[in-house]
Amino acid sequence: MITIEQAVIVLVLCAVLSALSWKLGLLTVDGSLASFAVGMVLGLFGGIGWLLLLVLFAFMGFLVTKYKMELKIKKGVQEGKKGERSYRNVLANGAVPMAIAVFTFLAGWEGELPALIYMSAVCVAAADTTASELGVLSDRTYMITTFKRVPPGVDGGVSLYGTAWAIAASAFAALVGWVVILGSVPSVLVFIPIAMGVLGCFIDSVIGATLETKGLVTKLWNNITSMALGAVIALLVLL
Repeated sequence: MITIEQAVIVLVLCAVLSALSWKLGLLTVDGSLASFAVGMVLGLFGGIGWLLLLVLFAFMGFLVTKYKMELKIKKGVQEGKKGERSYRNVLANGAVPMAIAVFTFLAGWEGELPALIYMSAVCVAAADTTASELGVLSDRTYMITTFKRVPPGVDGGVSLYGTAWAIAASAFAALVGWVVILGSVPSVLVFIPIAMGVLGCFIDSVIGATLETKGLVTKLWNNITSMALGAVIALLVLL
């Protein structure tokens, strides 16, 4: 159970980070407000370690989003006008982590199980965001369902370059998550969220190539679905 002192720390940290993200142009006003809400839920129900992991993921996402922004704008594959993200982006990556935090708290789950489920969801977000933002820089992009060459940035498009970065991002998120949440040296179980991150990234691409392309789901729901599936599959593996 979180203490009053920890709750105050969470409140101050969320307020400062949300304001700073808006001031630096990383988030729109509504995105900043949404990030504050997501952060509070994670900090109060999951703990400071859960909040720190999502904060680290968010800044990693901002870094890869801003990377070679001029080239992305020239290709027309950038996020927003100059990489800024709105409440939709925040909810796309924060809805599942919030649900996991609230559910595991109410269920009274503690230790490695809830942490690994949560880390798996964040790893999916880290892998997908990194693969999307860096993969669009590759000129060798293929449709995941047909393996035919497609322009960078097309829904369902994948590349070796983007996939390599997805694996790296998932591994980074899992290793950092283990340290900040569990406070110990990672065990072999860390490979579960790493694998879920990469698997979830591919699931996102498949949904993008099929349902999203046909307008049956939005990008927001694609992200939420792939993160949720990554977390559920991790739970099934761990049970």
